[in-house]
Amino acid sequence: MKIPILSNLFKSRAAPKNSFWQSTYTFFFGPTPSGKTVNEHTALTTSAVYACVRVLSETIASLPLHVYRRTGQGKEKAMDHNLYYLLHDEPNPEMTSFVLRETMMGHLLLWGNAYAQIIRDGRGKVIALYPLLPDRMEVGRTEKGELYYCYLKDGQEYLLRREEVLHIPGS
Repeated sequence: MKIPILSNLFKSRAAPKNSFWQSTYTFFFGPTPSGKTVNEHTALTTSAVYACVRVLSETIASLPLHVYRRTGQGKEKAMDHNLYYLLHDEPNPEMTSFVLRETMMGHLLLWGNAYAQIIRDGRGKVIALYPLLPDRMEVGRTEKGELYYCYLKDGQEYLLRREEVLHIPGS
């Protein structure tokens, strides 16, 4: 005897309907009830999403950020380290550390990845960090297995080596 209520709960998965998965986005995130497209940009127009991203980004950006050095007894703050000023105060001439970290956290929350270009002087010393938009970045591997980044800006592709990108993956 088949109980109608339970038979509706346990439907066979032997023959899934392909028409349900109309795009890659709906495959991973499912369709919206309204049929409207939801992406990183349209999600931010929803006040709840905007508020959550803002609160999380500002909170993470407001946490103390220090550079440490290992010692024989453990670790100590390395305020004289060349990265301390960039990470703690000013990663580039156009933004503060708070703004960079807030931006990177927002990118991480909305796109699942955060990227920053590492600018070095002639000696290889890091002199600046600039955030890069995750939706314009593609990550790949060369035939030798080396990681590279391809960034699209103003219709032009820029190839960046692994050493030139700070990549914070979301998962």
